[in-house]
Amino acid sequence: MRTYRLLLSLAGALLLGCGTQQSADKAHYIDIADRAQLHAWFRYAPDREIVVSGHRGGMLTGYPENCIESFEKTLTMMPSFFEIDPRLTRDSVIVLMHDATLDRTTTGTGRVADHTYAELQALFLKDRAGNVTPYKIPTLEECIRWSRGRTILNLDIKDVPLEVMSAFINRLAPANVMYTVHNAEQAMFLLERDPEAMFSVWCKNLREFDRYEKAGLPWSQAMAYVGPMIYGDQQELYDRLHACGVMCMISTAPTHDRRATDAERTRGYELEIPTGCDVIETDYPYLFCNLNLKR
Repeated sequence: MRTYRLLLSLAGALLLGCGTQQSADKAHYIDIADRAQLHAWFRYAPDREIVVSGHRGGMLTGYPENCIESFEKTLTMMPSFFEIDPRLTRDSVIVLMHDATLDRTTTGTGRVADHTYAELQALFLKDRAGNVTPYKIPTLEECIRWSRGRTILNLDIKDVPLEVMSAFINRLAPANVMYTVHNAEQAMFLLERDPEAMFSVWCKNLREFDRYEKAGLPWSQAMAYVGPMIYGDQQELYDRLHACGVMCMISTAPTHDRRATDAERTRGYELEIPTGCDVIETDYPYLFCNLNLKR
């Protein structure tokens, strides 16, 4: 029965596309050649269409979160960059996994940190509905090597020490990778080790904005996560970020993504498009491929 449900799920996913099935050779790739191009890609422009980011890489039936095959599937439907979640195994391999435990998204149990990478490779990933898929837990290095010439990766670092992550990224020197940071201290720690680093900074009020300013964060190397929606009483914050050339990102993961059906989620997304946000992060990027993202 489980195999039958999985086959149905995979068949349904293949039909999702923007009206028709698309193959990988028609993918909507974002090709970033160097850091200067990465910085420029995130520059604010008032007439630019809203950019979509796949939260945890995005997810749809038959395709799990934090999974290379899921990223590739999304790119057959629309351009997107992806927020992903690095964690450490017991033997210090950096893999992609949002939760500290394996139970929700894999066929395994227990903490990621209590397993070796070899042990994790015996497991299979589950999609959001709990269906077992043929896909495996990827390493961050595999993901970075796959992503070159295809998309941008935003690292929402979980239990990997910042110095370990910085050394890892500096070794690979990818042009298309950025860091999520939650405060000015994290940003400056990474910037000292990589002066060309690109950031998605948590900046939800003027107090946080001023802390980044005081620390000397180069705004030309930042996008700002400003919260789950655009708030009327925070307009001065958005104006100041825009004046610095910074795009403002909201996340619908805690709001519209939690609605029961795709139709309800889509109606929620349509409410956010005219509010003034520049980037929308969502669990379901494929639902944006038929929406008008012009503001």
